[in-house]
Amino acid sequence: MQRFLKETITITDFLVQKAQQGDMGAMSQLYGQFSKAMFTICTRMAGNTADAEDLLQESFVIAFKNLKQLKNVSQFAGWLKRIVVNECIRFSKKRLRWEDWEEVQEDITEEETPWWNELSLQYMHEAIKTLPDGCRQVFNLFVLEDFSHQQIAQQLNISEGTSKSQYHRARKLLKEKITGYLE
Repeated sequence: MQRFLKETITITDFLVQKAQQGDMGAMSQLYGQFSKAMFTICTRMAGNTADAEDLLQESFVIAFKNLKQLKNVSQFAGWLKRIVVNECIRFSKKRLRWEDWEEVQEDITEEETPWWNELSLQYMHEAIKTLPDGCRQVFNLFVLEDFSHQQIAQQLNISEGTSKSQYHRARKLLKEKITGYLE
């Protein structure tokens, strides 16, 4: 009996294994299972549906092309998310022009509690999409993807100060936008 318990795998793990062997049906099922969540990331990062759709497709092409490199099939979701975030960063590097830190430096003070935690996810998602490109990228990476400002600066080829100023600018713009919503 114990012999059978050692080999228990999830349906997702099984699909990843089949996809690694080239099974198109398994790839299709994985796409169906993960595309909505990954599309949300793409939309939030790109700011529009058309670019998000392109980013999603490109991310899955990259993932399926490199799927054999994934050693632990149970890590597929995190591995795919990293691919999606990296594709969004790559995309933003081509399009964004960053302002120098000195040009946008504002009075930066830390708040005690994250005010955005009081909002619905849908409302926050829509509000984030309205941010200017640079602010949106930094805000998403810092708040939602848990990157440090140092990591953001390295990934986007900007200074750490620019990352911080873009984050604070995004926070300020979002706070102004939702003031009525919270009252």
